[in-house]
Amino acid sequence: MSRKPILHYFNGRGRMECIRWLLAAAGVEFEEKLIEKPEDLNKLKNDGSLLFQQVPMVEIDGMNLVQTRAILNYIATKYNLYGKDIKERALIDMYSEGVADLGEMIMLLPLCPAAEKDAKVTLIREKTTNRFLPAFENALKSHGQDYLVGNKLSRADIHLVELLYYVEELDPSLLANFPLLKALKARVSNLPAVKKFLQPGSQRKPPTDEKQIEEARKIFKF
Repeated sequence: MSRKPILHYFNGRGRMECIRWLLAAAGVEFEEKLIEKPEDLNKLKNDGSLLFQQVPMVEIDGMNLVQTRAILNYIATKYNLYGKDIKERALIDMYSEGVADLGEMIMLLPLCPAAEKDAKVTLIREKTTNRFLPAFENALKSHGQDYLVGNKLSRADIHLVELLYYVEELDPSLLANFPLLKALKARVSNLPAVKKFLQPGSQRKPPTDEKQIEEARKIFKF
């Protein structure tokens, strides 16, 4: 039996990509068992692997972990990316939840009806530049350190840098007025484990396209 974590999800970003990023940044090799058809998902449901009948699911340390935040918390704790005490952990959670709020809007954008897409993109741009990125920029400015919490790499930095890549995919100009965030992105991206993950041919997934959406619809029936 493989000791590497095994990730069960379809071949796309979705709610698994932040888990892929976190494992990769921690330098952990993982395997993927891709869900390619409804029967693959049904098999996981029927054999009791999915507590709440949904993915993502990660096999790790003898457990079948579901629920994205629970998986991320476990990985971050296991690989020392979750701060040194309860206060640091609270800050890491706070920043990570902010990342998730904006990330969710960007993740769901490809599912937006065509007639509503322009308005949704405008809203995301506004929230990105006026609410979320200023908050993270000010957090870095307030203590003048290289990372968000405790001057040490944490899951919050990794999640934020992943988000910054998505923001750039949406509109590269959105980062123009945030020098500390651009510096953080460069700093984390040049860490050897992250740099490897960013190279072509890694397990990092490309932007969601229509083909992926159709595949996901067939599997998950939404």
